[in-house]
Amino acid sequence: MEDHRYTERTVETAVRLGHAHPGAVAVALQAYLHRTPADLERLVEAKVGIRLCKGAYSESGEIAYRKRGEVDAAFARLANRLLTSASYAMIATHDERLIQHLLKQIERVRRTPGTYEFQMLYGVRRELQRRLDAEGYRLRVYVPFGREWYPYLMRRIAERPANVRFFLESLARG
Repeated sequence: MEDHRYTERTVETAVRLGHAHPGAVAVALQAYLHRTPADLERLVEAKVGIRLCKGAYSESGEIAYRKRGEVDAAFARLANRLLTSASYAMIATHDERLIQHLLKQIERVRRTPGTYEFQMLYGVRRELQRRLDAEGYRLRVYVPFGREWYPYLMRRIAERPANVRFFLESLARG
């Protein structure tokens, strides 16, 4: 899902598999793409799990929101909708403000524990990760590895330069 040219084929495949195997398929969606609200509805209807992230790649304004505020607003709207659906919700963000908003939404809609999780990168916002875990929220921490770990890390840093500061502060704290 990291290249908009493959989004339609990926969503269509996930929808087909979701109908054939309800609850056994999951896919990532990028909140910054203009098409994502319609994709989310198709996937929810097919009972596909959804990993919602903001989106990290330079796309034209015809395809994606370009301003941070627009992306954050789109993410919040989509996450709110996802949390009212029956789909397994995977909320992938390090943005504490958005997480606090979503924790209120989870409480408001009485989302059942075990039907959603937060997802973050290892080494980024470790204190926030510890707090979510201590409060009993399901948290998945991604650890890049293999030959492509460095390009992956560079893409994450490029999407949000503040991640460098979070990462370095985490290293300094040990």
